Amino acid sequence: MKKFAICCNHEIPNSVQVKDKLVHFLKDAEILDIDDLKDGFDFVFVIGGDGTILKTARFYAKYQTPIFGINLGRLGFLSQSSEQEIDTAVEKILNGKYILQDRIMLKSGNYTALNDFVIKSCDSGRTANFSLKINDKFVCDYLADGIIVSTPTGSTAYGLSAGGPVLNPSLNAFVIVPICPHTLTARPIVVPDSEKITVCTDGKNLLSADGQEFYEFDSEVCIEKSEFNAKLALIEGSEFYSVLKNKLNWATTPTYMKHADF
Repeated sequence: MKKFAICCNHEIPNSVQVKDKLVHFLKDAEILDIDDLKDGFDFVFVIGGDGTILKTARFYAKYQTPIFGINLGRLGFLSQSSEQEIDTAVEKILNGKYILQDRIMLKSGNYTALNDFVIKSCDSGRTANFSLKINDKFVCDYLADGIIVSTPTGSTAYGLSAGGPVLNPSLNAFVIVPICPHTLTARPIVVPDSEKITVCTDGKNLLSADGQEFYEFDSEVCIEKSEFNAKLALIEGSEFYSVLKNKLNWATTPTYMKHADF
């Protein structure tokens, strides 16, 4: 018998009702609060939005515990089930009809990120000079509002909004995206996940992990692949390209063009 846990973000509306619904199927599951996680489980159900899943994934990565997200947020790009699909999703998981996908993560010092690290000046109202080095070799300078270093999982998050490419989450690569660079020639860079990325800058700067954990640094920060992978449980119909289409309306024909007479 597997030992299940249900992680709940009580700040999200309707989370208690969904938790009770899960308990109906998983009577022996332990209930955890998002702010009081612990190990010792074989599988964890996560109730909330992408932020809840990111926090849970970072915690359980070092234990190699699979997690499965039930979306109560807005986009829910990392979630595998909606509230309405819980019955079917739980039945498939209990019958072993799912796959586990390893998602590479980033690390900087004691911090890890599943989506991205974002570097910005502590003075949020100004641009800054950022110098990029890869494997200790100078690459380029940016005058920009910041730098995003993202995983393939995070390529559909802040990096996409800043003009970065979408990467399939199975790729072993990172994306470096300048935020609002003051030049037309600054473009995102895709590098192998074996590279060590160093960003140097002047003054006080802020590094954020998945937009949830923050710390200040001076001079430079080093980012590289974490030794841990997040384990996401996927069920049928949650393939990456299907999620792109359903969640982001990827390449969907605009309504006004569907009935156009060309």
